[in-house]
Amino acid sequence: MKKIFFIITLGTLFTAGCTKLDEGIYDRQVASEFYATPEGINAALADLYSEIRGKDWFIGYAGTDRGWYDLNEVSTDEMMIPTRSTGDWDDGGIWRQIYLHQWTPGHPFIEGTWNWLYRGVFKTNLAVDLLTNAKADPSKIAEAKVYRAFLYFLLVDGWGNVPFYTQNTLTVDQIPQQERSKTYKWILEELTANVPLLVADKGGQYYGRFNRWAGYALLAKVYLNGKVYGGTETDPLDGTKTNWDRAIQYSDSIILKGGFSLHPNYLSIFGDTNPGDESIMSIFIDANTAPRNIIGIRSLRAEQGSAEFGFSTWGGSTCHQDFYNKYEAGDIRRNQWILGAQPGGITYVKEISSLTSAGPYEGARNIKYKPVAPYNGNAASNDFVIYRYADVLLTKAECLVRKGQAAAAKTLMDELRTRAGLSAWPSNPTLDDVLDERGRELCWEGFRRQDQIRFGKFLATRDFKPASPVHVEVFPIPTSALNTNRKLIQNTGY
Repeated sequence: MKKIFFIITLGTLFTAGCTKLDEGIYDRQVASEFYATPEGINAALADLYSEIRGKDWFIGYAGTDRGWYDLNEVSTDEMMIPTRSTGDWDDGGIWRQIYLHQWTPGHPFIEGTWNWLYRGVFKTNLAVDLLTNAKADPSKIAEAKVYRAFLYFLLVDGWGNVPFYTQNTLTVDQIPQQERSKTYKWILEELTANVPLLVADKGGQYYGRFNRWAGYALLAKVYLNGKVYGGTETDPLDGTKTNWDRAIQYSDSIILKGGFSLHPNYLSIFGDTNPGDESIMSIFIDANTAPRNIIGIRSLRAEQGSAEFGFSTWGGSTCHQDFYNKYEAGDIRRNQWILGAQPGGITYVKEISSLTSAGPYEGARNIKYKPVAPYNGNAASNDFVIYRYADVLLTKAECLVRKGQAAAAKTLMDELRTRAGLSAWPSNPTLDDVLDERGRELCWEGFRRQDQIRFGKFLATRDFKPASPVHVEVFPIPTSALNTNRKLIQNTGY
């Protein structure tokens, strides 16, 4: 496979991830010259990318549980983990709290994800410093800086005004809190300066890393949400442009120059290797050496898992029938949701009757990330797509609609409809059409909370959830962080 070279050559380095901020591959005094060599550069970068994979609770962008992915999926209309009538999935109400937007500063998902992100910031600051002092290849220094901007993007998106630092010279209690709009502007400055320095190579050792195309995808994504972070549609780096203009510009950098296309078979994108024609950046996962992906495991009931894979799956996550009904009958993408009789002698039904006592087989189950071997306990080896070409097309289409150019957006969205086995849109798409299409195409890929906030839909009444107060569009700063750094001010409403 195209990704093997990077993974094998760095295999021993991936195991050197740290459990404390002052441990890991950086806790030894090594001559700065080492970080100018290919081995040193790979060591510095591999330790960063090991953090993005799903591991234990809270750790990883996706593939784990109770972390960033769940905060951005279970809080939306496209994923629900109801307590079952059998008592399964109650867990003290933690899943309901996320779904109902009733989280508190002490919620374990929020604290765990915050700590994971800031561990990443600390390690990336150190990597940037080591590589810079060693005068390493500029593209590799740029890669570390882009990775750090990605982490701050997740922090700004989730928490708004966050502690900000790029040098590990301050103790935790002295790190200043920065306004959301200022960190947003810094992210744009950091990305526009460094993305052009990234290599354009695809696949091989750059599978799962920030190359130039992944950098452009990140830039487009940040600009797409720029009004949420900056409070205005105007590009903070150039007052003559809008955020929509910039998101289109960086989407076009991929569309016109990247050589990507829609993969012919939708469901085959999400297996043990994400195909390079559509996948722009993915997380390499192997249940034995680089765990883990539990997304499919968590959806299917135990009896089905035992019958199909030889181990009990968890039977938790599903979607409400209202979301399932967004798919037309002929939409190939609806096949990622399974209903009716299944291996193991069980039958799923579409309707979910309760958030607190749903029947064990209520709710369609998702097989987008249907577990692939090798397996290791409750872990599968599906790679997870962070950015793919379909998302880029939808980003550009959305911006065109917002700029009053819906006819041009229709052409892009028709490409997705054709791949899905559907006829062209009957008329020019509206913003509601774009949001629904993003849901159908990108469900369970980690973007729904972000999308719903941008479209003004996150707070609305839905499926057992009453309307939410506006302050829940950002998460609370964890109690533990406030206790450690008295300079921090809690987000309004908490």
